[in-house]
Amino acid sequence: MGSPIQEKGTQVQFLKQRLNMFSDVLDTIDPEEVDLEDIDRLISMIDDLETKCKEFNGRDES
Repeated sequence: MGSPIQEKGTQVQFLKQRLNMFSDVLDTIDPEEVDLEDIDRLISMIDDLETKCKEFNGRDES
């Protein structure tokens, strides 16, 4: 794994990229064909984002 992201601007950029990836996944899902595995994957992505937000929030500003 890489080193922890300490700089706030870099943390924000990281979160923006993750949100864009989440948005891209949402755009590719056909609502008529979504299954439980797809929903679980979306929930997992949201959980990962929440974890990162909490992690970044707990770090001292560089």
